[in-house]
Amino acid sequence: MKRTSILLPLLLGGALVLPGCNTGDSAGSGTLNVALTDAPSCGYDHVYITVDRVRVNASAVAGENAAGWHEVVLDIPRKIDLLSLTNGVLTELGQTGLPAGHYQQVRLVLVPNSGNVLNNSVVPSGGSEHALATPSAAQSGYKVVGEFNVGSNEVVDLVLDFDACRSIVPKGNGGYALKPVVTATVQAVSGSIAGYVDPADAGATVYAEQDGQIVKGTVADGNGYFLLAPVLRSSTNGNYDVVITRPGDTTTIVRGVPVVARATTTLSTNAQPFLLAPSPTQSASGTVTPASAEAVVEALQASSGGTLVIAGVPANLDTGSYALTLPTAAPLVGSYTGTLPVSLIPDTTAAGRYTLRATTALGASQTQEANLQGGDITGLDFLF
Repeated sequence: MKRTSILLPLLLGGALVLPGCNTGDSAGSGTLNVALTDAPSCGYDHVYITVDRVRVNASAVAGENAAGWHEVVLDIPRKIDLLSLTNGVLTELGQTGLPAGHYQQVRLVLVPNSGNVLNNSVVPSGGSEHALATPSAAQSGYKVVGEFNVGSNEVVDLVLDFDACRSIVPKGNGGYALKPVVTATVQAVSGSIAGYVDPADAGATVYAEQDGQIVKGTVADGNGYFLLAPVLRSSTNGNYDVVITRPGDTTTIVRGVPVVARATTTLSTNAQPFLLAPSPTQSASGTVTPASAEAVVEALQASSGGTLVIAGVPANLDTGSYALTLPTAAPLVGSYTGTLPVSLIPDTTAAGRYTLRATTALGASQTQEANLQGGDITGLDFLF
């Protein structure tokens, strides 16, 4: 049986993987495996979800009760701390046989909270546990944007990858809601990017980006180690840019990082880690109207080689307010050559200069310029 792996990053902070099996040996059918992995946590100690099932359909427009749904149903719903799945760690959910074909819709169904039982919750850093509202998850499920093929006698590994930083949305009453964003990657042609920051910089956020969009993210562990995996080998869109950020530190950028299928590209070692230098910070804040637009606001910085996302937050679900605290020191920029350590040079033209981009749940986008060299900026509002 052939094996193909498809990774579906679900911008929330974790991912789902289905293990391989032999249920698809008959002609005209294959096997789907599902698993889960992590992305940056963005101010949370724990993010818990309770998974009931994963549904797939060949139709991109099939409704909840339409024909053609196939399900991976967990024997017992599983409560998972997404933030335990850092640096490429996966947790298996299950598997199912599927007719060979092209599948265009994936939905993740969660068990809702019930009374005082918190099946889905968040623990802000240093705070107490709060219920995580999941209004659609128990009915139709959360839609994962991505397509994949299942061939005859083929095993397909499907990974759902959450980014808590962009998928957990604060509400005006002090609560939180889950609004995940989802993308897809094929594991069989994927590789990884690894490296170290100094252990003193543990907790730094690391992104792999292309064309001003985050493709994969993770957090450096207590030893400073980080692993971006899986990352799709890019045959058409060029290499990746890696961005390393930490509150109060200067941004580090490595341009042109190649990804090789089933291999790891190393950016730094524990003997020669990236050292994140302190930086002054200023804030940019404003309001997105209407709040129901469910916008994410990102800070982009144009440095030598292109524009990259440095940070991002969801606007408050009830008030539309947002705030980003950003470094004003010149980012340190280098290019990957295969020789370590990577040489980094300050890009003084980019110091403190950002473009804020607000993107709604429907994909509408607006930008605002923010030069923080003169101090905090308020009133950077977006009207949709």
